[in-house]
Amino acid sequence: MTDLEIANKSQLQPIQQIAEKLGLIPDELEMYGKYKAKLPLDVINDSKAEKSHLILVSAISPTPGGEGKTTMSIGLSEALNQLGKKTTVVLREPSLGPVFGMKGGATGGGRSQVLPMEDINLHFTGDFSAIEKANNLLSAIIDNNVQSKSNSLGLDPRTIAWKRVMDLNDRALRNIVVGLGGTTNGIPRETGFDITAASEIMAILCLSSDLIDLKKRLGNIFVGYTFDKKAIYARDLKAEGAMTALLKDAIKPNLVQTIDGNPAIIHGGPFANIAQGTNTVIATKMGMSLSDYTVTEAGFGFDLGGEKFLDIKCQSANLKPKAVVLTTTIRALKYHGGADLKTLKEPNEVVLKNGFPNLEKHIENVKKYGITPIIAINKFSTDSEEEIEAVLEYARSNNIQAEVADVWASGGKGALDLAQIVIDSVDAEISDFKPLYNWNSPVEEKVAKIAKEIYGADRVEYASKAKADLKRIENLGLTSLPICIAKTEKSLSDDPKLLGRPKDFVLTVREIEIAAGAGFIIPITGNIMRMPGLPAHPASEQIDVDEEGRITGLF
Repeated sequence: MTDLEIANKSQLQPIQQIAEKLGLIPDELEMYGKYKAKLPLDVINDSKAEKSHLILVSAISPTPGGEGKTTMSIGLSEALNQLGKKTTVVLREPSLGPVFGMKGGATGGGRSQVLPMEDINLHFTGDFSAIEKANNLLSAIIDNNVQSKSNSLGLDPRTIAWKRVMDLNDRALRNIVVGLGGTTNGIPRETGFDITAASEIMAILCLSSDLIDLKKRLGNIFVGYTFDKKAIYARDLKAEGAMTALLKDAIKPNLVQTIDGNPAIIHGGPFANIAQGTNTVIATKMGMSLSDYTVTEAGFGFDLGGEKFLDIKCQSANLKPKAVVLTTTIRALKYHGGADLKTLKEPNEVVLKNGFPNLEKHIENVKKYGITPIIAINKFSTDSEEEIEAVLEYARSNNIQAEVADVWASGGKGALDLAQIVIDSVDAEISDFKPLYNWNSPVEEKVAKIAKEIYGADRVEYASKAKADLKRIENLGLTSLPICIAKTEKSLSDDPKLLGRPKDFVLTVREIEIAAGAGFIIPITGNIMRMPGLPAHPASEQIDVDEEGRITGLF
């Protein structure tokens, strides 16, 4: 049975019924059709949120296809609900880049999905569009100010760090020249496009606590320098008010439902390899205000999304997760054990065990935060019983709780044992969350802490541009911001070819971007593209609309 067939067999409930399960009344919803709604910010209750149990779903280093954190998050939330725990799953919104590119949507799969899938994977409630417009409004204001003869701040076009964004993979826009066509069309300068999920506006939305905080952060966006070396921020251009106006609805979380009719909140969508990789603070606190358990995920492996979730988001919002579920797959372990992608479905216990060091490193990393991880083996139909037992035995020998979760085929029923382990872990109060580093430490010390302790690097080297960027950060007084490293998701290192558990490598920082509005610093390592390209045969080739208006090929 395909994803779409399963969805068609499910009974979508009017969103008012889902809201009632959270104790909300219909008048508190802002409707977006029959099955989607915005939630007002005044629903957040900090005292209730403090009593809720926050569960983070992360993963080991993934294969190119991903290991199913979203599916695991949804399935776990279904299982917790089945065990009588009032639970909400809180997820990121999908980007159209992967939807039309190679990876696909982000609504889960099989019997662990959020609905309505077509809406969520496409335009949804327009949040990405609003982020795109707010970002590009600032771009227009910047170029207008550079062009103006009566209202110019004297911006040096060569120093402008702000780029336009688009929520599609389009490599042709990575590097462009604007302002061509003569004196009335602007000042020519080099610039480019990033994908919307990588924009600072997305990061700002995801870390803002309310509308006022959002506006303040937007005003703090660093734009560039004047010809006399004065730093210019968005507030100097008087841009933050209009940008906030474009985001006044986008800041509100979106309520949808799981395939079993349980509540799901979806909001924000930054990637974890080039941004912080987790949904909004507001959405997480919303879920915690309305539920006993809140299950959320962070992108790619724990070294990326997990670290950023704990060191940036949790510190910023004063959140304390009670458990970390480390999604593990047989195919990923074999991939990191040296198996070719084409042979991952073939049983091979020897290669599987060669991949254990990658799992071992992620376990160690979770423990650095005072949290004992729970291993969730996301079951695939090609997994052999011998391979599954080998992973379970590895967990037992290392005193780590582990359970097989067949959430794709069985939904919540396939994760009941895993959910019980999570409940028992929370009840036992074995987690004592502590961040990896102090925000007030020097920038190089914070980067080294992540590189050495989380990635396993021997040392960090800075290219000449990165060294100049360090001086710029110090001159701007931004050294106390946390670190959001841009790094390949394919390896614990900055080299995607180094699989398993690399050791004694050098992490090279090419340059450092400033996200003063979001409130973090972005050291960029390796060949990180902030505007991805499409594959030779993108997923868009399979997507169509039939004569009755039904979308096909999206899943």
